[in-house]
Amino acid sequence: MIESHQILITGAAGFIGYHLTKYFSSKENFQIVCLDNLNSYYDLDLKYDRLLNLGFKDIKNLKKTKSKSFVIYSVKNEKLIFHKQDLCDFDGLDKIFSKYNFKSVFHLAAQAGVRFSITNPAEYVNSNLFGFYNLLEVVKKYKISHTIFASSSSVYGNSSKTFFRENQKTDEPVSFYAATKKSNEILAHSYSKLYNLRFTGLRFFTVYGPWGRPDMAPYLFTNGIINNQKIKIFNNGNLERDFTFIDDIIEGINIVFESSSKNNYKIFNIGNGSPVKLLNFVKIIERNLDLNANLKLLPMQNGDVYKTCADIFELKKIGYNPKISIDEGMNRYINWFLKYYKIEG
Repeated sequence: MIESHQILITGAAGFIGYHLTKYFSSKENFQIVCLDNLNSYYDLDLKYDRLLNLGFKDIKNLKKTKSKSFVIYSVKNEKLIFHKQDLCDFDGLDKIFSKYNFKSVFHLAAQAGVRFSITNPAEYVNSNLFGFYNLLEVVKKYKISHTIFASSSSVYGNSSKTFFRENQKTDEPVSFYAATKKSNEILAHSYSKLYNLRFTGLRFFTVYGPWGRPDMAPYLFTNGIINNQKIKIFNNGNLERDFTFIDDIIEGINIVFESSSKNNYKIFNIGNGSPVKLLNFVKIIERNLDLNANLKLLPMQNGDVYKTCADIFELKKIGYNPKISIDEGMNRYINWFLKYYKIEG
């Protein structure tokens, strides 16, 4: 009998974490332990529904519990386990690591949101700095073979480069969120060197798709157009984003997971490599909904960057090849949106 490869996915009730959990739960010989603190940064029902979709039926009975931690099991896959756990609780985190024999850790848990970080920086200190430090400590203690962690394209700040490359300077973040993500990279690098541990950081570029967060542009624009609300477009529409469909992101994470490397520390861009102007992005949504947007053009706001565009040459060298165009991806997203939110077409 082949021994199960035990992996931990933090932030498993989040957007990327949910999709990664679903991906690995379809594979044989994996035991997947999911971890999330189920915070209320955005609609908790969406997080609960993601977990329900993974087979965690007991989440219905635990929605109103005040317990800081609990464990539930998937009815779809006996090797899929969920722990409600905050990374800031070191003892609770340590107990989970002592219970299992993790070979790999996928760290996706974080306080998200560029704009929220300007008004609520303490949330980012707790989750993204102190929580990340706790994770590094248990990774060190239990000698985890490979830790893959989420960074962000926001570390590039307002780069003037046409394509953002991993080796360019990233020491001028324009948001506190970006500063915490850059800090994660530096901390992981130091632990890698000090304790001979393997870490891979992934700089995600504007991930979108079904089950996406309601604070992101695909939801805000789609919902606004459907309800004939003003759509806020900053920098008077002169913003570009390297939108990357979730399926391509999951493929990229798995390629990194399956790769071998003599270098214990590596950073990869993981994006689409084709930036889209926000005004064109709105037009794609309009076509899919057969509705017109009501735009409100506004000046640049604090924390935003003008453009993101990933140079994905390094990830392509180990097999990454994004396949989903923005037109196909948004068509899939909007079909999911209309079904999930029960909106008649």
